[in-house]
Amino acid sequence: MVEIKRETKETKIEAKLELYGNGKSSIKTGIGFFDHMLESFSKHSLLDLSLVCDGDIHVDFHHSVEDVGIVIGEALKKEIFPIKNIERFGEATVVMDEASVNCALDLSNRAFLVFEAVGDGKIGDFDVELVEEFFRALCFNAGITAHIICQRGKNKHHIVEAVFKSFAVALRRAVAKNDRVGIPSTKGVL
Repeated sequence: MVEIKRETKETKIEAKLELYGNGKSSIKTGIGFFDHMLESFSKHSLLDLSLVCDGDIHVDFHHSVEDVGIVIGEALKKEIFPIKNIERFGEATVVMDEASVNCALDLSNRAFLVFEAVGDGKIGDFDVELVEEFFRALCFNAGITAHIICQRGKNKHHIVEAVFKSFAVALRRAVAKNDRVGIPSTKGVL
């Protein structure tokens, strides 16, 4: 288990993450929809996540969402690297009614994000453009390459939930233990 604390003028975050958990979570960001997505992420990745974020949500949700992505990314990096005896690559397509989202991951220690899932608009009072900001912060701080592509969908809630779930399942598959793999790179190190 790893613990991360991060404090800025905009947010104060405390998180605990156990990569090989049971999908249990305790999330409190003050942003209901975001809490729901993080709970879903924890459940479907099977990682345990305890996270409290006290952010300037009276201004906007942006700082909290991005900074939570930074903290989860830092925690994942500490849990995953140095890589040994795990699959490294993971992929999942998740459907939510009419929405279908594919996520492919490489735990490469080289951060990159391709995000073609949802643009702008709102789900309640949550700006959906923040979903990309969250995953950019997470991937760049974790050293993960991720391609998150919405294959079809109309309902923004369904699309965003499928984004979080597909990333979670792809991550669960990428960190699956496999002793035969050793260090999963021809370079000998990641």
